[in-house]
Amino acid sequence: MGGNTGQLGIHTCKSLAEDDPFDPVEPPKRPTSNLIMHSMAMLGREFCYAVEAAYVTPVLLSVGLPKSLYSTVWLLSPILGFLLQPVGGSASDNCQARWGRRRPYILTLGIMMLLGMALYLNGDAVVSALIADPRRKRIWAITITMIGVVFFDFAADFIDGPIKAYLFDVCSYEDKERGLHYHAFFTGFGGALGYLLGAIDWAHLEIGRVLGSEFQVMFFFSALVLTLCFIIHLCSIPEAPLRDVTKDIPPQQAPQDFLLSSDKMYQYGSIEKAKNGYVNPELALQVEKTPNPSKQISKTMTMTSLLRVLMNMPSHYLCLCISHFIGWTAFLSNMLFFTDFMGQIVYHGDPYSAHNSTEFLIYERGVEVGCWGLCINSVFSSLYSYFQKPLVSYIGLKGLYFTGYLLFGLGTGFIGLFPNVYSTLALCTMFGVMSSTLYTVPFNLIAKYHREEQEKQARGGSLDSGERGQGLDCAVLTCMVQLAQILVGGGLGFLVNKAGSVIVVITASALALIGCCFVALFVRYVD
Repeated sequence: MGGNTGQLGIHTCKSLAEDDPFDPVEPPKRPTSNLIMHSMAMLGREFCYAVEAAYVTPVLLSVGLPKSLYSTVWLLSPILGFLLQPVGGSASDNCQARWGRRRPYILTLGIMMLLGMALYLNGDAVVSALIADPRRKRIWAITITMIGVVFFDFAADFIDGPIKAYLFDVCSYEDKERGLHYHAFFTGFGGALGYLLGAIDWAHLEIGRVLGSEFQVMFFFSALVLTLCFIIHLCSIPEAPLRDVTKDIPPQQAPQDFLLSSDKMYQYGSIEKAKNGYVNPELALQVEKTPNPSKQISKTMTMTSLLRVLMNMPSHYLCLCISHFIGWTAFLSNMLFFTDFMGQIVYHGDPYSAHNSTEFLIYERGVEVGCWGLCINSVFSSLYSYFQKPLVSYIGLKGLYFTGYLLFGLGTGFIGLFPNVYSTLALCTMFGVMSSTLYTVPFNLIAKYHREEQEKQARGGSLDSGERGQGLDCAVLTCMVQLAQILVGGGLGFLVNKAGSVIVVITASALALIGCCFVALFVRYVD
């Protein structure tokens, strides 16, 4: 930027079609501290996920939820997420809030997560204090707990898309790579921390006696961690409001002549100024595509146009979504039933025997050890994320993607064939490799695809993304997680009832190995 137009604090944004188009529009290099602060949202989210994994089943059992409603609880949230996530992604692409495009959605979803945890961890205690009639108390406790679980799951699944889009909007390509690795690192760290705190017997400690029960203790820690992490995240990197890019553009003004006020660009409290010379490339491209850019950016995508955009998605995006769906289906197939596999197959316990029987106690012991296996998964996911950056320079994104699926497929296969306690715990490290891979490589490829499209547009070519933005693409990719949850929750439970939980790891292994072939043959990689 930098041409003086005769007005203090006003800079001219050059067209992306000029020579060296990415010099004036590439975001400034972000300090490591900013990227770590940005990653705190993933730590808080995964910490709360781990708490839910440890406590939601005991909570549902304690309120007396009928077995017929279990599938409703687990399927309602991913169905809602699958239907609404692309709508939310498109809306955030066109959001004109003063605070930026992504952060209003992140804040709203964070509050929904907090509200959901409050309902499912404290609902029974609140209802018991307010209602005396046992029948009405049970009905209200079940209702509030179900609403809390659905609220939390929906918001926690949904929020990943806006967080990734926020990172992509404000970072250069190199910082996007670094940021994704930090995201994966703190995701694993947050999960390990949540599993460890969930393993403590709070009921016999002083804090448990003060707060009432271990459910209230975990809500206290979860609310504290989530609130602090999201405050840090939302204050990490300034985000330019969408309206500031186009509000003063006359309808027929040439794109290379439009003005941007440096004071208005960061007026919401950033210490950064427009001296960085940064305008979001995606916004500038939207401005250049139409003679009336202010109308183009502010328009709201209807459901019809949204479906049209999704149906016309380029083939390489579609292949990436399919590979992501295969990977998450394999991963969730294993993770959701892993503790039951440890209790029944590895320890030879029986969850259906009398609760004071030896078989049931052995099963409970297997479940406890399975929880430690999930903790190992989180710790190794965090460690592997740290080593991904040097690894990618040797084997590339294709090698990382293929290796993650291959190691997970082989690991789960060996667990299914040789169900031994120590070998199973050792092979839980392969779960961490898969987890880290799923959180980084697909979004890294999304960033590469968008950068390629911007470079193509800068050279005068047509823009493949059409009406799509990074928010919508991240949301569609995250939708594959919800689709996998629907498939696993609706179909795999039936297989487990018919063939036992050993079918879980065999299914996960087969899907991961199929995924190996798919990411090697069909997914497109950009140098």
